[in-house]
Amino acid sequence: MFTGMWMMDFSLYDLLQYSLTLALIVLLLVVVVLHVSANMVDQTRHEKEKHFLTADGKEESFPSLMDPPSLDLSVVVPSYNEELRLPVMMDEAMEYLEKRQKNPSFTYEVIVVDDGSKDKTTEVAMKYTKKYGAQKVRVLTLVKNRGKGGAVRMGTLSSRGRFILMADADGATKFADIEKVEEGLESISEKPDNMAISCGSRAHLEKESVAQRSLFRTFLMFGFHFLVWFFCVRGIKDTQCGFKLFTREAALKTFSSLHVERWAFDVELLFIAQCFDIPVVEVAVNWTEIEGSKLVPFWSWLQMGRDLVFIRLRYLTGAWRLESERKTQ
Repeated sequence: MFTGMWMMDFSLYDLLQYSLTLALIVLLLVVVVLHVSANMVDQTRHEKEKHFLTADGKEESFPSLMDPPSLDLSVVVPSYNEELRLPVMMDEAMEYLEKRQKNPSFTYEVIVVDDGSKDKTTEVAMKYTKKYGAQKVRVLTLVKNRGKGGAVRMGTLSSRGRFILMADADGATKFADIEKVEEGLESISEKPDNMAISCGSRAHLEKESVAQRSLFRTFLMFGFHFLVWFFCVRGIKDTQCGFKLFTREAALKTFSSLHVERWAFDVELLFIAQCFDIPVVEVAVNWTEIEGSKLVPFWSWLQMGRDLVFIRLRYLTGAWRLESERKTQ
């Protein structure tokens, strides 16, 4: 009898030991996979990406985000195959910016980043350089597609403004709403080292959006919001609105650590900001869905969900680390 009980205890002990050993092996494998697959983003520029063309076709070098600012506002427009939608957005943006520049103290630039497009995005953007001059409109053409996050990062690293606005090429957000995100930035009373971020938000439109979506897309949307909250960012209802305003200092701090170059890059940016205790404010903006989105409902959400899990686990395991500012080549 005692032998049987001893055998039973021994078996349970062995089972527990084997289970713990297996769990440790699985955990070790996960950590190894996360580290092996967590390559640092290559910020080295191709020689062609170091220059922009002036209105008369001359090459000039882009500045660095490490340099002191030389104007008030930089607008970075990531663009991939946007020859049809870009003109509408640019016409609206330039009309607003030109009117605002009637105040001599306001200076600006727009940097259109062609993210390895296969259409005439660069040619379309260059028309604005020829019309307004390269001091106001510059085109950065990437040799290969990096993804929206990569395009925004490369444009930001090439900017001159005290403030840097990220704006989508589809014009879904009214450009004049920049005044709302500016007010949001000004409302932050304490800006450590002058760092702050103001995010445009469509959260106030969520009820109307849900009413227009299918049940499946609504499920995906709420599932994504839950993953964002659970793994990465809390306190921000809409992380994905492509209308964000950074102080130059905040842009340098966050983009220096950015790894994700695809759709979930906004989440990592805000995650980094919260890790550095950079204040972030969310501001309601006008937004209209524009046809021609590059986001594929199911697969893009799946990719973003995977990236969210990887963001948290890679920082948690030390595969990714928060970087101090570094120069790019």
